Order: sequence, then C-alpha cells, then structure tokens
Amino acid sequence: MATLEIKDLHVSVTADEVEKEILSGVNLTINAGETHAIMGPNGSGKSTLSYAIAGHPKYTVTSGQILLDGEDVLEMSVDERARAGLFLAMQYPVEVPGVSMSNFLRTAATAVRGEAPKLRTWVKEVKQALSDLDIDPAFAERSVNEGFSGGEKKRHEILQLGLLQPKVAILDETDSGLDVDALRVVSEGVNRYRASGEVGVMLITHYTRILNYIKPDFVHVFAGGKIVESGGPELADQLESEGYVRFTGKREEAVAQ
Repeated sequence: MATLEIKDLHVSVTADEVEKEILSGVNLTINAGETHAIMGPNGSGKSTLSYAIAGHPKYTVTSGQILLDGEDVLEMSVDERARAGLFLAMQYPVEVPGVSMSNFLRTAATAVRGEAPKLRTWVKEVKQALSDLDIDPAFAERSVNEGFSGGEKKRHEILQLGLLQPKVAILDETDSGLDVDALRVVSEGVNRYRASGEVGVMLITHYTRILNYIKPDFVHVFAGGKIVESGGPELADQLESEGYVRFTGKREEAVAQ
C-alpha cells in the first residue's frame, strides 16, 4: 500500500538569473489503487510537478512537502526516490548512446529490487514484456532510445514501468505523439501495471483521448501552477466539450484529439 502526498508545493525555476515561480501551492494525495488524471492547458505547470517529484535539478522547491508513505521525498536523491518506489515516464524520453536497453533494464531492476534478477527468470520477464507492448525483441540490444520513433520511446517507458513495478507511477503526457494503435498498446501496458497490485498513478495529459483507455478515479484541472478544480471522470467530459477557458480566461483548441 502506497500513498503519495503533496502539500502546498511551491516550485521555482531560474532562467537568465531570474527566479520564476511555476507551482504556486499544489495539494494532492494519491492513494494505492487510485488513478488521478492531471489535465490543463500548455504551460500550466503540469510537467513541472512531475519533475519536482522526481528531483530534476532545474526545479527548486521553495516550500511545501512531498511525502511517500510518510517519508520526506525532498530529502532523497533522485536514485533514492526511484528505489523508494517513484517512477517518471517522461514526456520527452532521452537517448542514451552506448547503453543497450537490455543492460539498462537489468541494471535498473537490480537497483530497485535490491538484488540482480536471476538471469533465466529475467530473460522470460523481458521477453513477455516486449511481446505485451509489441516491441521487436531486437530492440533489446539497441542503445536506449537511440534512433527510436516517438511511439517507440513511449513504449520503452511503459516497458520500464512493467518491469520495475513502482509504488507510484507519474506518466507525463505519455499519449503525446502516439497514433491510435500505439496509444492502445501503451494504455494496455499501463492498465496491466494498475492491475498488478495496490499502486498509484498520476496521469498528466492535455487531451482526453487517453482517458478512453485508462479510466481515472479522479480528474484535476491544473491552471496557473496549481489545482483549481477536482472531480470524477465526468470532469474530463466537461473539459472535452468546454475546454479550459473558464479556468484561464483564454479560449484555446478543444482538448479532444
């Protein structure tokens, strides 16, 4: 059982020697077994929230708390956060030339589990995970994300999710850049993870289409660096029809895609 608590979180970023506050008092609790969709217009601070939880050095927490099962996440290094059970699927996964996917995945699993997985069992795990996500087994010997398409990179993120089995998964616009088939495969991967145990999911998205495949328990509207409204799945339907204009004062494109 896991609980992620975010209390009055304020986060700033420094650009051109000027500090700018991006998050201005975020409050959110994700309990085991819950999926929370974070929706909002571009530039509202959704990705900043994910990076702050993961420990990106560019983002400075100026006040507030992040707790995982009561433990102070802000006192942990990035690798300690991962070992504690936090996982971030990035909006723009990075390439790691010279490091094969197979070595990367086994090293990550060893770090998270506290011991190296037995080779025979591990090979079966990886083979099944690759098959579930329609990933060519040959990709296991390629460098991490190097030369991958956007959809292939996103599948690799969900491959990691399935193999590492974190307590809480933060998925930052995992749907961006995916065609319909890839979106279905990736969503099925997330749903397998959700069904694997008492885990929590924070699903950050700008659009509603992924919510047709991954059903949230709660939907939160993010605007101006904080959550401005919360509700059930019906809130996503409302956003699809109305957009974010009543939260931002600006009319933008429809949130459906």
